[in-house]
Amino acid sequence: MSNYHIKHLEEYYQVYRKSIRYPEVFWEEVAEEHFVWRKRWDKVLSWDFTKPEVKWFEGAKLNITENCIDRHLRIRGEKTAILFEPNNPEEDTQHITYQQLYERVNKFANVLKSQGIKKGDRVCIYLPMIPELAISLLACARIGAIHSVVFAGFSATALATRINDADCKMVITSDGSYRGSKTIDLKGIVDEGVAQCPCVETVLVAKRIHSEINMKEGRDQWLQPLLDAASNECEPEIMDAEDPLFILYTSGSTGKPKGMVHSTAGYMIYTAYTFKNVFNYRENDVYWCTADIGWITGHSYIVYGPLANGATTVMFEGVPNYPDFGRFWEIVEKHKINQFYTAPTAIRALAKENLDYVEKYDLSSLKVLGSVGEPINEEAWHWYNDNVGKKKSPIVDTWWQTETGGMMISPIPYATPTKPTYATLPLPGVQLALMDEHGNEITGNQVDGRLCIKFPWPAMARTIWGNHERYRETYFSAFKNMYFTGDGALRDEVGYYRITGRVDDVIIVSGHNLGTAPIEDAINEHQAVAESAIVGFPHDVKGSALYGFVILKETGESRKHENLRKEINQIITEHIGPIAKLDKIQFTVGLPKTRSGKIMRRILRKIACNETDNLGDISTLLNPDVVQSIIDGSLVKK
Repeated sequence: MSNYHIKHLEEYYQVYRKSIRYPEVFWEEVAEEHFVWRKRWDKVLSWDFTKPEVKWFEGAKLNITENCIDRHLRIRGEKTAILFEPNNPEEDTQHITYQQLYERVNKFANVLKSQGIKKGDRVCIYLPMIPELAISLLACARIGAIHSVVFAGFSATALATRINDADCKMVITSDGSYRGSKTIDLKGIVDEGVAQCPCVETVLVAKRIHSEINMKEGRDQWLQPLLDAASNECEPEIMDAEDPLFILYTSGSTGKPKGMVHSTAGYMIYTAYTFKNVFNYRENDVYWCTADIGWITGHSYIVYGPLANGATTVMFEGVPNYPDFGRFWEIVEKHKINQFYTAPTAIRALAKENLDYVEKYDLSSLKVLGSVGEPINEEAWHWYNDNVGKKKSPIVDTWWQTETGGMMISPIPYATPTKPTYATLPLPGVQLALMDEHGNEITGNQVDGRLCIKFPWPAMARTIWGNHERYRETYFSAFKNMYFTGDGALRDEVGYYRITGRVDDVIIVSGHNLGTAPIEDAINEHQAVAESAIVGFPHDVKGSALYGFVILKETGESRKHENLRKEINQIITEHIGPIAKLDKIQFTVGLPKTRSGKIMRRILRKIACNETDNLGDISTLLNPDVVQSIIDGSLVKK
């Protein structure tokens, strides 16, 4: 079927038009031709955004692991499914074939069953980026258990909150993890967290760093002996299309994290379809997404999307700067990577280093470069395009969310002409709308507004675990009969979309709506600036004024901060206009970021407004220590 693999722009428009006019027919064709089913569906789609309730492929029966593993065995049994690249480059790479993956998933599934885990039970997974992480997800899916992966960098408190919210019976972890030159005591974190979790009956422990750890009698068990004793055959549990596949938590701007629930069939179809198209994946390609499986990017585009297509997917345990800043590019050369998917945060960090780290490696195998996690700024886009892609590998700047399950707006390589800082066009089946603050749709081009989606897509989250009212209130209450993304966007003269940041990052200064992303892009053009973040704070005359938090490069210059402040405002004036100049500029050593690289602006807003008494949940931060140093810096003259 041609519309499963879009090859040029004209074909994109044909496929897109069909997907919008006849969405049920479009997704039914994809589902029929590319997946295996135990029972066909009775109805493709029923939906009501007022409830909200969405059901895709009602009545269908399947198991996602049959689609990700079993069906590939006959022709791809000896093909590498998961290519594990360890933290230490001296350690051997592991090539896990589809046949080996089948046997390892079945063994793990049988271990889960032997420990009393059954269909519908929740299993918390707190593992580093080792093969057991991907295998444990698939083992849960094999028997119909609902996996809840918690990124293995979260604190014990954050872990306990998520375990208790989903009422998990089991935690799967390891003795520890490697991260660059450090080792981390994961089991100690789990012990501390599980002490607050009466629901947990069993903790399974994989060996990774072979450290001395405490094993609690009656609760903790080493994983390997259980696997050794388990059968490598396990009949898959037959699931309903709408049965939950997993829960994944995303931090809320208020209150506790939201456990987004993703269903089985729609998620599988959408992640497989978008993976194939956005990465232009071909049979013998080697694909690498550098994300952690603890995030939606890893679920959708390291595990389920690639494996549903019979791809070879790379799992990387390490970090971009260990043993040096050439590690990514060394891996690209070593495995002849064809598609590379990473975050702007990583690109910016690597762009600050000497180009020799990139240029000493052969990157000619690369065909597609991807960006995920936040809008990529123009400077980083050009660095990535020029130095990594050598101007021949299209950059797919993908916009999507934990809630959407898969990519929503992205170029399709070799079909959609790219434009720096623009995610470009909606993917097939995605019906976007820009809304004004009064709830009216803004038509035409060269406009900006609040980004909404007006028709369901198969991979959308169905609810928030245990709190459907919060789901309705968060995503469906702002605009009638629309899913509100929380993001602002602009649509240019040809219909391309650019994400301008969270709507609460749109600051109205003297009646002008100013998105923070373009201002930050301008500031980041300054040769002394590494990164910046803009928030608003109350102003007697303007209503709101702009406050900039700026990280400087270590350029060795002793240029006075006062001069830098003037130069930064001059650049903003040149790029955007004097209205966007900053009233306050604070130089800081870091910015509060989530593990996926997003700047947590609500914290910066509170600091800018001197409301530091209650900063809310900062457990999801990569660098919680930086918050106090920013607060301290805000107290001195800016």
